Amino acid sequence: MASLLHDSRTRLRNYRAVVALSMPIAGIQLAQVALTTVDLAMMGLIGVVAVAAGGLAILLYNQFRTMCVGMVTGVGNQIAGALGRSEKRTGGHDLDDLARGEIRDLVRSAFLVATIVGIAAAAVLIGLSFVMQYFGLGDDVLALARPMMIALAPGLLPMLWLNVLRQFAVGMHRPGSLLKVTIVSIGVNAFLNAVFIYGWFGVPALGVTGVGLSTTCVQVFTLAVFYSRVRRDTRLSGLLVLDWWNCDRQSVARIAKMGTPIALTYGNEAAVTSIATVMMGGFGPVMLAASNVVNQLAYIVYQLNIGLSQGSSVLVSKSIGRGDIAEAGQIGHRALTVSAAAMTFFGLLYIAAPGLVLAPFLHASDGAEVVATATGLLWFAVAHQYFKGGQNVCVGLLRGLGNTGSSLKATLIGYWAIGVPVMVFAAHVLHWQGYGVWLGLCVGFGATAILLFRRFEVDLIDRRSR
Repeated sequence: MASLLHDSRTRLRNYRAVVALSMPIAGIQLAQVALTTVDLAMMGLIGVVAVAAGGLAILLYNQFRTMCVGMVTGVGNQIAGALGRSEKRTGGHDLDDLARGEIRDLVRSAFLVATIVGIAAAAVLIGLSFVMQYFGLGDDVLALARPMMIALAPGLLPMLWLNVLRQFAVGMHRPGSLLKVTIVSIGVNAFLNAVFIYGWFGVPALGVTGVGLSTTCVQVFTLAVFYSRVRRDTRLSGLLVLDWWNCDRQSVARIAKMGTPIALTYGNEAAVTSIATVMMGGFGPVMLAASNVVNQLAYIVYQLNIGLSQGSSVLVSKSIGRGDIAEAGQIGHRALTVSAAAMTFFGLLYIAAPGLVLAPFLHASDGAEVVATATGLLWFAVAHQYFKGGQNVCVGLLRGLGNTGSSLKATLIGYWAIGVPVMVFAAHVLHWQGYGVWLGLCVGFGATAILLFRRFEVDLIDRRSR
């Protein structure tokens, strides 16, 4: 009995280690998503067309944001690896000089990469706003979506700088907490939304465009607050350097080499989700508005999986740096278990109280058809969260092993060879319209999750046999 109790306590501590590192990361993710969630709720006060157009702009922005973040996501793993190797050299004591120099150079190089990528992504997002008319969207939707996308684009740069700081802190196992900042930023964003939408205090009434401008302003605010917290952390401040012009080219190359497959993996996800959104727009503003609302709900919950993915990924990298393969495998299984438990909770909430979860975004004035459509899509969102969340955690686990190429291959197969064909067939051949689109998304993410988990297990076996 004592042995069983000891084993149970050990397993509980191990799960806590995964959750303790992952949840602050999820908090930072939620700080970002909170902005666009408040935006969508505020647009619901304007009308269905505003929700359809603004939701489209937010979704595309979120996809660009996710893809850009991929370019610097590997920095946390590289820093954790340096930390693990240092602990191996020093017997678990503080950082040695070799690790300090490596981490400083990774940080300055990451800021350079983030700046280049952020400027390029902002330009592409603005350019996309001028070609959307060729995808069958209505003129009323385009007239509102384009200026909002232009207003959102500059916010990609401070968002990426924030993610460099986050990866630095997470790699050092000191992610911090943004709960207070999140609460404040939600309030600031809601206030600025109202100011820019309705033209308070002499500001021009910008409508939906003002929502995008508000989000960009709050991105700058969040960056400034988190930067000040990192600077006050004595363990981190001495390693935080911003002189990107002194970076080592090899470090920049390392970040780009690891980040490019990650970004392309996220890009595959962004592309297939964007294609699904454009297809939804072809079935009318009611279906598009309902899909945007449900997608935003799923996207909020998805941030928990992103936190688990990045937290477990960093822990795996540190274990590999110490040479502990068995621990790396255990971390992966714990992360997937926590993810499944969380997705079950939210899935039951969607099924038990659909009106409650939809209430912040849809109102009686939006019409019974929009509410009924969104309620039906919630059933697909339950499966979507399991599959998309599982595949994201597995991407992080493989990244922890240093394998980013397999993630890219798996998404190419799962999304494009399986998901998109099912999406098109179910929507247009079976005439399930938007419901068919969501079915295709679920099938694509599910297939990808299976491929990635199998690859993680095979890689662990290969490392043990070396």
